[in-house]
Amino acid sequence: MMVQTEPLLEMTNISKRFGGLDALLDVNLRVMPGQIYSVIGPNGAGKTTLFNMASCLLPPTTGRIKFNGDDITGKPAHALSGLGIARTFQNLAVFKHETVIDNILTGMHAHLRTGILGAAMFWGPTRKAEVAAREAAEEIVEFLEIETIRDLPVGTLSYGLQKRVELGRALAMRPRLLMLDEMVSGMNQEETEDIARFILDIREERGITVVMIEHDMGIVMDISDHVCVLNFGRKIADGTPAEVSANPAVVAAYLGLSDSAVNGGKP
Repeated sequence: MMVQTEPLLEMTNISKRFGGLDALLDVNLRVMPGQIYSVIGPNGAGKTTLFNMASCLLPPTTGRIKFNGDDITGKPAHALSGLGIARTFQNLAVFKHETVIDNILTGMHAHLRTGILGAAMFWGPTRKAEVAAREAAEEIVEFLEIETIRDLPVGTLSYGLQKRVELGRALAMRPRLLMLDEMVSGMNQEETEDIARFILDIREERGITVVMIEHDMGIVMDISDHVCVLNFGRKIADGTPAEVSANPAVVAAYLGLSDSAVNGGKP
């Protein structure tokens, strides 16, 4: 088997300006296939802006974005599901009045192909596609261990379970790249450990590359292969979790210290 040596996601010289504010300035990022890649940084560092550009919700002011070798800069966001990119959001984005299984099924729509007549009569290829979609959705329900709540309205569930449903809907899009924006924010320790286990299984069992924004340093250091650190819109460090955690610039960013303070008064 040939190992892919080119990045699955590559962002080159990415900058984003809002009026007179540089939200991101000349950021480079390379995510290799099979990685769990974390983007960290203090509040306001530009993490979600970076995610929004990678998922084509925002165009970069300068720079290019490639996915699997193809330039996707400026593509409409709705086209990304067909390319193999799915994401979750920092704030919950679920259909709260619909059931768990119906929320997950909505993630299948980008891959369903049917004509007007076939949909109206519900026969032939349309029926087969619907049956296959429901089987895949049930498999995701089992994978995420939410069988007992599959028929409940999502709005009646705890916050942690709603986030799990949102993850299931993203998996239903059959992504090659899964982008998770603060997946464990607001979760307790047990829920966080469950999500960490699911992320590892998503990579190992499904072969999906994961990029995540995360404030919980425990999960970042435990499961990430590579970590990129942003501060005030600039990339200040990247490397393995051990390399990043030992970087004085990262310590300074998180503790709010100047570089001279971290270096014992030396400039």
